[in-house]
Amino acid sequence: MSGQHQEALAHLVYGINSDGGFVLLTGEVGTGKTTLCRCLLEQLPETCHSAFIYNPKLTVTELLATICAEFGIAVPAGTKSIKVFVDHINIFLLDTHAKGHKTVLIIDEAQNLSIPVLEQLRLLTNLETNERKLLQIILLGQPELRDLVARPELRQLAQRIVARYHLRPLGKRETAAYVNHRLTVAGTARNLFPPSTLNKLYSLSNGVPRVINLLCDRALLGAYVQGKDKVDWRTLSNAAQEVFGTDHAARSRVAAWGFALLTLAGTGAALGFAYRQYGTAPPVSPIAAPAARSEPAATPIVKTMPEAKKTDTLDWPEGEARGHSEALANAALLKRWGASFDPATTSPCRQAEEQGLRCLSDHGDLEQLRRLDVPAVLQLVDASDGAMYALLNGLDEENAVVELGSATRKVPLATLAAHWSGVYTALWRAPPDYRVPLQAGARGAAVDWVRVALAKAEGSPVTVKKGEVFDRQLAAQIKTFQVNERLEPDGIAGPNTLLRLLARSDPATPLLGAKSQERR
Repeated sequence: MSGQHQEALAHLVYGINSDGGFVLLTGEVGTGKTTLCRCLLEQLPETCHSAFIYNPKLTVTELLATICAEFGIAVPAGTKSIKVFVDHINIFLLDTHAKGHKTVLIIDEAQNLSIPVLEQLRLLTNLETNERKLLQIILLGQPELRDLVARPELRQLAQRIVARYHLRPLGKRETAAYVNHRLTVAGTARNLFPPSTLNKLYSLSNGVPRVINLLCDRALLGAYVQGKDKVDWRTLSNAAQEVFGTDHAARSRVAAWGFALLTLAGTGAALGFAYRQYGTAPPVSPIAAPAARSEPAATPIVKTMPEAKKTDTLDWPEGEARGHSEALANAALLKRWGASFDPATTSPCRQAEEQGLRCLSDHGDLEQLRRLDVPAVLQLVDASDGAMYALLNGLDEENAVVELGSATRKVPLATLAAHWSGVYTALWRAPPDYRVPLQAGARGAAVDWVRVALAKAEGSPVTVKKGEVFDRQLAAQIKTFQVNERLEPDGIAGPNTLLRLLARSDPATPLLGAKSQERR
């Protein structure tokens, strides 16, 4: 798995081990959502009962009947009563809980679920004990699923999402590593795909694993038929024509010209947005200045709440295109970390990763954002106009400072809470060589970084020997830190714990307000 697949799996595992509710895994078609969930199922203990629903285009009654069938719950023949189905499901959940077992329901293609069906799923999670809910539901879906659960009529469901992750396509390096890994597993050490071919593969597939598989499979067959010992650029192009069912080369040329024209047309708009957003020249594109990615410039620490126009509204600025709200918010977020954003290229999180940062996308409340203590892009919901995005740039006991397009607003916390869907994305800088959550037995540069960061956060002398193993003492230190930060004290250094350590130990980390300085 790529780094982000490992991180997504960690989110799923965390969700399963939580006290119940919903877990959300989204991603474009073919990015590996279903495969990742199957990997999760293989790791579940025998005491965990699981059911997988592939076809979500069901009525409420059909859904309940399918759940009963998947879990082996016996119901009277010919039952069509929702109450009867729910009663039998509740009995099953109480029985499994009494045995010390867990119950997990996984629904694929969940973006196709209707509002009534989603509401019924929420009602199924109402059954709970003093410790936890008795049914865990994992929703897998395309990006539209995020917009679906953000709708005002589903806000109660959104509040029950305990973990969420958006799976993105692979990057160029990840694509090459993915292909070479599969070739190694298949038993060959030969370099069947030269670097130039892998670059072409990435541009053709856009990093989508399913498309990579199809193109490579057809290209390998083509190379074999031609008696070639490597897949060259021409063979891959021919494979693309067969896979996509069109003259892909011609289509690529048309797309390239179209993209060039859009880029020229969009440059003026982008400059305008940048000047309005920053009041100066726009940030340098990461493509134009690759050297700047390795060491982003440090952002000065915010010592006080940012100056803002004193208003208690979250209205979108007049005369600005609301449809650009997400791009503007992401640009502002990356700027706070000394990074740049190019709306014409890859996703914000991909650009962040290319500049040494990681995304943390989740669902929570204002208190959770206060504990995170770093700027975050918030999804705001208006009953009449739908969703828009803003950057949370400051937070104190009474007010929040948010950037809406070119406007900076200071609003009461109650106003923000009333319009915020609970969805947010923050950035953090991962330790060196960090791949998966760190726990007992791990060692390396990331573990060394955690020891140093803990010492700085505690105000202790930094006396760390490189290469020491993650032992019980370190786990105990992390648990203490987690308790102080009101995190789950599991002794594991995952994204949330590492982000808090970063905020408490690295002066270059952008923070939300003056109180953060007092905690240093």
